[in-house]
Amino acid sequence: MNTDTAAARVENATKIYGSGATTVTALDDLTLAFERGRFTAIMGPSGSGKSTLLHCIAGLDDLTAGATFIGDVRLGELKDKELTLLRREKVGFIFQSFNLIPTLDAAENITLPVDIAGRDADGAWFDQVVSTVGLGDRLRHRPAELSGGQQQRVAAARALVSRPEIIFADEPSGNLDSKSGAELLGFMRQAVDQFGQTIVMVTHDPNAAAYADRVVFLADGRYSGELADPSAIEILEHLKSMGE
Repeated sequence: MNTDTAAARVENATKIYGSGATTVTALDDLTLAFERGRFTAIMGPSGSGKSTLLHCIAGLDDLTAGATFIGDVRLGELKDKELTLLRREKVGFIFQSFNLIPTLDAAENITLPVDIAGRDADGAWFDQVVSTVGLGDRLRHRPAELSGGQQQRVAAARALVSRPEIIFADEPSGNLDSKSGAELLGFMRQAVDQFGQTIVMVTHDPNAAAYADRVVFLADGRYSGELADPSAIEILEHLKSMGE
C-alpha cells in the first residue's frame, strides 16, 4: 500500500513487556498500514498482539522500537501534551467497556470530545449521527437508564461526532447481544460507506470482522496474512488454519 493513503501505520513496530525470563514480545518487527476511508479488522489467536497493536497505533501505549504514524505525524516525536491534543482532535475510540460519564446524559456524553476541545458541535452533523444510531428519543437519559446496546451506540456516536481522521474500536460488540452488536457494526459500516470514516477494529468474532473491507491476521506479534471483503465463513476457515 502507498503510505500516502494511510490514515495510520506502524513501521518495524516492536513491543516488549517485562525483562529477563518474563520477557514477552507482543509485537515483533511489524510493518502495517491502514488505508483512509476503509474499515479494517485485526484478528488472530489470543496473545497475537491485536490489542497491543491497537493501543500503540492509537498512542495509548509506546513502542519499544519502531515507529507509529497517524497520517504523517510520528507519534514517538510528540510531547505528552501534543499527543493528547492529537488524540483529541484526530482520533476516536470505541472500547468494549463504554466509558460513559454516569452523571452526563446521552447528548452530553456524545458531545464530550468537542466540549473538552472547546469547540461547538456541528448541529447538523450531530443530528445525523444521532439519527443514524437511533438515539433521538434517548438523548436526555443518563447511562444507567440505557441498555447496554444503547450505551455502546452513545459511545459510537461520541467517537464520530468530532469527525476524527480515524476511529479505533477494541471488541466494540463484545458486551452486546447479537441484535445490538449487529446494529452497532452496521452503523460502523455505514460511517465508512457514507461518511468516508476510517475504522480499525480488533475483534475475535468472525461475524463482526465480516463487516470490514479488509481483515488482517496477526500471530505471535507478526503479520500473518489478510483477506479482502471476506465472509464470516472464510474468516473462520483462515483462523482455523492458524490454529485459532
